[in-house]
Amino acid sequence: MAKKWSQLIRNWMTQKMELPPDVMMDLPRITMVGQIHIYIENHRGLLAFSDREVRLLLEQGQLLVKGKAFVIKMILPEEILLEGKIDQVIYINE
Repeated sequence: MAKKWSQLIRNWMTQKMELPPDVMMDLPRITMVGQIHIYIENHRGLLAFSDREVRLLLEQGQLLVKGKAFVIKMILPEEILLEGKIDQVIYINE
């Protein structure tokens, strides 16, 4: 119940204060450059990594990136820069 109220307050603050939703609502910010780079901010951790798949934990659910020849160029506690050939980006609600 407390989580529901927290979400309602965040929604209200985002609308009234005109703040970006990704900042207030713990949403990931995903920036892609073609099919070769993907930069993901506001994730909660790396769950799995291989040269064909990356799975990240989000506040709500997971993010799955599929492709080929993946290399992690940079990783920080809440940010990751991935390079390779990106075929799919899938948001998984759980």
